[in-house]
Amino acid sequence: MSTQIRNVVLVHGGFVDGSGWQAVHRLLTADGFNVTAVQNPTLSLDGDVEATRFILDDLDGPAVLVGHSYGGAVITEAGTHDNVAALVYVAAFAPDAGESVNTLIGGFPTDGPQPPILPPRDGWLFLDRSRFAGSFAADLPAADAAFLADSQVPWNVAALGGVVTEPAWRSKPAFYLVATDDYMIPPPAQRSMAARVGAVTTEAIGSHAVYVSQPGAVADLIRLAANTDR
Repeated sequence: MSTQIRNVVLVHGGFVDGSGWQAVHRLLTADGFNVTAVQNPTLSLDGDVEATRFILDDLDGPAVLVGHSYGGAVITEAGTHDNVAALVYVAAFAPDAGESVNTLIGGFPTDGPQPPILPPRDGWLFLDRSRFAGSFAADLPAADAAFLADSQVPWNVAALGGVVTEPAWRSKPAFYLVATDDYMIPPPAQRSMAARVGAVTTEAIGSHAVYVSQPGAVADLIRLAANTDR
């Protein structure tokens, strides 16, 4: 059945906030979509799921729920909400039941580039500012990458350990954008997660910040999800 979806909800990942979605928001609102960016606090998975469902509760119809990075874990758990018609993962974690971000990270190769996550401080994580650009945002202008590094949002270790109970991708159509030059989540891991969830998959040449550097590719996949028969 074909459903006209006009609502889009964007969920950011760890170390950043919802402002990174600005270019995607601009493209989609120009097309007439109603777009909301969740400002999840990244204190716990349960809290971020609650923040996302709070936004979903207020919608007047079905939505495409989009998650970047850790936001993929959030939409996997929050996406069982009745107002969610489709899921879009953008260089994102896509856990199964009983899994967490930590579970998935534990399966990543150890012989490749490693995210420069500093040791926890009072339970909060940061990326090394001097290495942020190269690992997270290598394809952004230097000034933009520096701003992201300097405006980092602390990510609580409890959020990484939050376990998914009922993965929405088992009951909702899923779409996945692989960032081919990602040094935070290895592209082979992204492809593996996309295949496991049965997602319609596209790829874009981009860093982990592909939602900032390639907003057109992200918006195109969201449009596809919004217009797919279901």
